[in-house]
Amino acid sequence: MRGFLSSSIGVTCAAALALPLALTPSGSAAVTRPAADPLPGSTRSLPLEPLGRDRAGGGGAAPPEQGLTRRAVQPFSLVGVVWDDPDVELQGRVQVRTRATGTTAWSPWQEVETHNHEHAADPGTAERDSGRVRGSTAPLWVGDSDGVEVRVRTDTGRALPSYGAHALPVDKNVDLPTGLRLELVDPGEDPAPPADAPADGVLLSAESTESTESTESTESAESTESAESDTAAQGTPAEAVDAAGTSLMTAEAAAAAAVNADLAPMGAAVIPALDKAATEAYLADTYGADAARAKPYIGPRPRIVTRRGWGADESLRERDFAYTRTVKAAFMHHSATGNNYRCSQSPSVLRSIYRYHVKSSGWRDFGYNFAVDKCGNIYEGRAGGVAKAVLGAHTLGFNSDSMGIAVIGSFTTAIPPKAAVTAVAKLTAWKLGLFGADPRGKTYLKSGGGNLYKKGSTVKLNVISGHRDGFRTECPGRRLYKKLGTARSASARYQGR
Repeated sequence: MRGFLSSSIGVTCAAALALPLALTPSGSAAVTRPAADPLPGSTRSLPLEPLGRDRAGGGGAAPPEQGLTRRAVQPFSLVGVVWDDPDVELQGRVQVRTRATGTTAWSPWQEVETHNHEHAADPGTAERDSGRVRGSTAPLWVGDSDGVEVRVRTDTGRALPSYGAHALPVDKNVDLPTGLRLELVDPGEDPAPPADAPADGVLLSAESTESTESTESTESAESTESAESDTAAQGTPAEAVDAAGTSLMTAEAAAAAAVNADLAPMGAAVIPALDKAATEAYLADTYGADAARAKPYIGPRPRIVTRRGWGADESLRERDFAYTRTVKAAFMHHSATGNNYRCSQSPSVLRSIYRYHVKSSGWRDFGYNFAVDKCGNIYEGRAGGVAKAVLGAHTLGFNSDSMGIAVIGSFTTAIPPKAAVTAVAKLTAWKLGLFGADPRGKTYLKSGGGNLYKKGSTVKLNVISGHRDGFRTECPGRRLYKKLGTARSASARYQGR
């Protein structure tokens, strides 16, 4: 696959630049840095056509089966299907098969996750109402390919899936959305090493650490997973209440929230790890002895690969940054892009998802605040500052006062690697700690509207929740959802609780 990111990832943090202006109470956008020069990569959009008996066409609803017959195309590595109306759900099956570049062999049919509309900006927000947003499937990573075939079929008369305790109704009259198009994304070559990279740069992760654990789906692990999951992680019935939720920001937490605020996530390829002692020393130096004595529960800062490190083209996104008031909760997701990638390819996967979110789905930027690969590498997602309360588009209805973390892969049947779960615990211990949140605790969020909670209702949720706790969805996958109890406990330990 396209060149591996090497020396650009082994970088220590360069001199910091100032971050954007403070947010307003409404979570409005702030001033940005100038966009960088465009980087290589492309997106190609192909309209789908009626298949089989539907080729003759006719008036009325969209044909119940559409697609594209097998064909050669320009090289691409990620696919997805989009349509005109973001409020319409594709109730059907999307399958693709591809041909690896330079070969004559075609892959088997692969399923594309169709329930993706719940990863989006909240209703009524500027991002959602921009007029550019489209309905979309989850993106699927297929690797370097130059041939494609796709078919989309309705689920007419078939019961829709049930996610945990949340049952979906049976829809007996399903039409495909209008304006279906196949998106083919080429992430382009990895960027050249930045000027501050050492000559003997280090690979993102040694190939020997690239565990195959994520592709296993043995049922023997079920009992262990169940034991690791606390009661709240097993289908948490978050409860709506009338009283407005209150911020967890105490005086101590408010001071702690500014720790590392001078980081410049676009100024270096990597933000290096900072151990507990260094974090406490920074707090004392910056805020004095009182803050040091308070010892807020902030976990050590983990190593984070910045947008520059994974090669984000800053000219694609909207120029403004958008912020929310605080970070009271972390929502866990899986990217649903499949597990067929090497960790050295993670930057390419991220560039592809980024293009799909912005160019294909019409979002302002990468949807998640952070991403984690199966080797436990942590990546900056949506731009605006890793220590800031950046407003994402990850959990429809609950993007305000929260952050979204996506583990790269699909974890409905595959077991998430231990390295990924550990990385989630370290990341949440640090980021939630900056805002005074206990990973084992509960918090209140106000719904912006969704299929579980009406707009304006105040909902009690775990501080570390799964996507399905705020929206009726399969995300973050059954196997990853069962690991949230483990992540909560480990995160609290990293905070020193």
